[in-house]
Amino acid sequence: MVGTPPPATAPAAAAVTAPAGSPIAAATTVPLPRRPLDASDQVRRWYENELGWPTVPDGPGAPVRLFVGPRFDVLDVPAEAGRAALRHLAPGSPVAVQDGRMRLLLAAGSAEEVPGVLDWLEWGSLRLGLRTLSEGDVMDAPAPPEPDPAGHRPPLPRGAADAAQGAAVWLRPPGTGCEVEASLPTLSALGGGGGAPDLVRVLDTVATQCHRLRLRVCTQPPAFS
Repeated sequence: MVGTPPPATAPAAAAVTAPAGSPIAAATTVPLPRRPLDASDQVRRWYENELGWPTVPDGPGAPVRLFVGPRFDVLDVPAEAGRAALRHLAPGSPVAVQDGRMRLLLAAGSAEEVPGVLDWLEWGSLRLGLRTLSEGDVMDAPAPPEPDPAGHRPPLPRGAADAAQGAAVWLRPPGTGCEVEASLPTLSALGGGGGAPDLVRVLDTVATQCHRLRLRVCTQPPAFS
């Protein structure tokens, strides 16, 4: 008896390996998961995207710092002296505090005018304990203010605990957009022209308060143990 021949078997398909860089290989490449944004990344994006302020390109996780000069200068004074000058600022004028110092943001280029203005006000020969930051300097970036449930950011610092730990916080945070520059003190506002705060009034008030602070320290009696 003749047996039935086995059914024909189709030959196995040869494995095809797509060359590197081909469209087939690219289509089968699984992208790596994105690194989640840490707190410093979120702060950096807020300054760069919402305000257009350049930040120092430090490594991931490093505290965010702002370049001074391109968008604003800084007047750095004792916090007690700076409080007296707040009445001369516009409602939207940004003010930060850190380590017992107050940083009043000035119009870009204003820092170079400060020594001449102090001389004109007859404060230039005294040691007042104030300094300026300008092009080439950096400052610690305060944490952005917490938004309310509606998404608006209130004019309040992020938290007093941050200030107590030495972190920079906003006493008066900047509003988003380019209009913040219009609220910065400038010498061109002398005499009340325009809507910007008058830099001369701010400096005169700050210098007066700094001098009073120094006199208070000098007249205090020595402490005995």
